[in-house]
Amino acid sequence: MADSELKFDGLDGKLLISMPGIGDPRFERAVIYMCAHSDEGAMGIIVNKPAEDISFSQLLAKLNVMPGDETIQLPQGADDMPVHVGGPVETGRGFVLHTADYFAEDSTLPVDDQMGLTATLTILRSIVDGSGPRLALLALGYAGWGPGQLEREIQDNGWLHCDADEALIFDLDDTAKYDQALTKIGIDPAALSSIAGHA
Repeated sequence: MADSELKFDGLDGKLLISMPGIGDPRFERAVIYMCAHSDEGAMGIIVNKPAEDISFSQLLAKLNVMPGDETIQLPQGADDMPVHVGGPVETGRGFVLHTADYFAEDSTLPVDDQMGLTATLTILRSIVDGSGPRLALLALGYAGWGPGQLEREIQDNGWLHCDADEALIFDLDDTAKYDQALTKIGIDPAALSSIAGHA
């Protein structure tokens, strides 16, 4: 089958799980929530790689969401929200993956009935003032693929995929998400090898 004929159902709203030996350290043990997938390419947010050098409060101050001389009082649960490395593309830009109860006209991309993606400061201000989404994950950068690229990587056993759920995206400890995603599709993480087949 020619590369141009490789077709997979749209993966919007699904989770990609990297296979061992993917060959790119940026995606080693990565779990990616897919925000868009079409003939034009694909885009997603890595949900299990926390940024090590910045906290949510520090990011708010850096982006001037809150005045520097004002103590940031975050709503319960938001004060310990980690900042994630969403992927290697546009790493200086923030993206918030969130439940669909939040929608900002002209800035929120609805992924499906459960999830949306917003990339403006408006949602950060909403989180600060308590009017934000019920659940949110903040990421710097995103993972992107050109036309047909993701399909080829899946065909070459680079990725598995499974249905997404809130626990995998928001609730679990980041270090547990990879194994939990594999378990969700019936794969024992300890038995997985780089020559494993498709799920």
